[in-house]
Parts: sequence; C-alpha cells; structure tokens
Amino acid sequence: MPTPQGAWNRMPWRNGNQLTLLRNGAEYFPALLAAIRAARHEVFLESYLYKPDSTGRQVSAALMRAARRGVRVQLLLDGFGARDLPDRLQLSLARAGVRLLFFRPEYSPLSLNRQRLRRMHRKLAVVDGEVGFVGGINILNDHDGPALAPRYDYALRVQGPLLSQLHAVAAGQWRHTCWSQLKSEWHKLPSLRGEPKPQGTVRARLVRRDNLRHRRAIETAYIEAIEAAHQEIVLANAYFLPGISLRHALLAAAKRGVRVVILLQGRIDHALLHYATRVLYRPLLAAGMEIHEYTAGFMHAKVAVVDGEWLTVGSSNIDPFSLLTAREANIVALDKTLASALRRDIQLHIDRDAEPVPPQRVMQARWWQRALPWLAYQLVRGLLGLTGYGQREYRE
Repeated sequence: MPTPQGAWNRMPWRNGNQLTLLRNGAEYFPALLAAIRAARHEVFLESYLYKPDSTGRQVSAALMRAARRGVRVQLLLDGFGARDLPDRLQLSLARAGVRLLFFRPEYSPLSLNRQRLRRMHRKLAVVDGEVGFVGGINILNDHDGPALAPRYDYALRVQGPLLSQLHAVAAGQWRHTCWSQLKSEWHKLPSLRGEPKPQGTVRARLVRRDNLRHRRAIETAYIEAIEAAHQEIVLANAYFLPGISLRHALLAAAKRGVRVVILLQGRIDHALLHYATRVLYRPLLAAGMEIHEYTAGFMHAKVAVVDGEWLTVGSSNIDPFSLLTAREANIVALDKTLASALRRDIQLHIDRDAEPVPPQRVMQARWWQRALPWLAYQLVRGLLGLTGYGQREYRE
C-alpha cells in the first residue's frame, strides 16, 4: 500500500519504531508489569476501567513499589469507568506516593448531558520515555467466565521516536486534569529525557481524538485508509456503528471491488449498541461485505488492516461515542510484517471463534425481526440528539 496522500502527509509520522503486537491480557500485562518494575524516573498510566481484581492488584502493587523507590507515578483513570475503585485501594496508592486523578469524576449518576459523555476511554502507558503501550486493554482480568475464552483484545508495545508523541499526549492530559482539579503541586512535570532513539523500522504515528483540535482525527484516519484501499479491508471492532461518512467509504470500497471483512461482537455486552449495529447488516451484506460474529467470549478489539500494510490498534471503537465524544488513542502504522501478523491473528479468530452472518438470513428477515434493531438505532440517534452530537452523521 503506497504512502497515503492528502491529510495523512500533514500528520506527524515517525520512522524507526519497534512495535510489538500483544494479544489479550496474557501478553499485555506481563509486558506492562515488566516495564513498571524497571522504571527509574517516571510512569504514566491511563485506563478507562481499573478493577481491584487479581490483575488490578498486581498493577497497583507494581505502581506502589515504583513510587516508593522514588519514581514519579501518575495514574489517570476515568471518573465513570473507574468510579467504583475502592477507597481503601485509593488510600493505599496515595500513601505509597502514587499520584491518582480521575478524569471528570462522576458526581450525579442520573445526569445525561454532553459533559457526562466526554469520557477518557484511552488505554495508554509511558515509562521513562523509553517504552510505551497503546491499545484497548483495560486494567482488569480478561476472563469473564470459565466457559468463555479470554476477552479478545490487542495492544502495541512501543519503542522508538513515536514515544515522544505518547509522552506529550499523556503529559498534556495529566496537566490539564491537574489544572481542572486545582492540583497545582502535581502540575509541573520534567521534560522528556532526550529524544527517543530509533529502535526498529516501522513508520507510525499516534492518532488521538479529543474535543479540541483532534475531534475527527481517528475517524479521518479510517476513512482515508478505506478510500486508499485497493485489495482488502479487515476490521475487528467490538462496537461498530459508523456514521454516514465512514459507512459511505466502506460501501464505495466494496463497489470498486475491495474485499471488506468485518468481525464484530456476537455476544450481548452493551445491548443498545449490539442491536443498533444490526441495522447496518442489510446494506453492508448487500454490498458484498463479509460479516462475522465473535462468539467464543467477549470481544473488545479495535483494530484494522488495509491492503496488508496499513494497520491501526487502539482504544477507539467505530461508534458515535468513541468517534464523537470520548478521548481515544490509536496507533496507525505502515508496516507489512506487523500488518501481516495482525491480519493472521484476526483470521485465526474468524476461523476458530466466530460465525459468519448469512446474507440470505438477513435479507429474508421478517419485519418483527428487524423491529428491535431499528428501535435501538433510533434510540442511539435520540441520545445523540439530546447531547447535540452526531446529528448529521446519524441522520440516516
């Protein structure tokens, strides 16, 4: 796949990176814990969910040990996703010297406004400016039950010049949260200790979504990759409800002969989005796309591969809440070896753990079988209308 033209070339790409694909918590948490245990100066860790289960306790213990030996540890959690973090654990972290902040703390669980939907959904870590992590894996056990496969997800371990972007984004969000919560004593941070040196051959950039200058950065990256595709688009996404622009890009790609393969959540996790997504099955299948539903366990992946070279791994779903309201972070890379590894792993899960959606079954569905998805889709539109987000993108 050639280097994309247009807006991509105006983004800050970094050459010379080493990116390691991590599959599920079984590969991610040992790598994250090893980095924290080796930390000498500074740790940034951001997570939407942070549970006090065995995984959360291991990460907490590693952070506290790092803080006790003089490492500056900044832990930023979402005020809604991590709202149930026990006071006892928070006190233990504070006593050890861990600096803990909650992004937009949840004060009124009954409120519904645009501010409440602005969540910090990123899963990002940077240690000493020498190693970083970006992906979709929260701090929690990925085993949802003895009869289910581990939660299906990915992350990337990062070394090289791309770390300067990860560090800048993490430090910037930390400073902003300190400022908004009057934590002036935590606001001052030292600069990155020198520019990270090249460690590999991967060309990559960090793409983030926020409500300032990067409102549609992740959506734009997807759309331009899809528009540049010539052979194949493979998407694996837990919550899939693209707006009109991204949907039209996919339909146009299928029309010009690009193979489009979509792996989605088969089990009901969030019922509203689960059923609303089914509204799209008919037009996507009619265009010739392949849809598979992951059924071995719960799926949390947010990844894509285009033409065996372009890939993205991160926290952003392809739904209105990720693309229009939440703070998200994805890595976009151009590398055939890494893209091939991710493509093979997605295909493995399609072959082993998923069921294809037969076009005939969807096309011949009775009106009452289509009623629940239609109602769910209208409810999503209504919620977006109440908050003022995405009214144009989801008017159809």
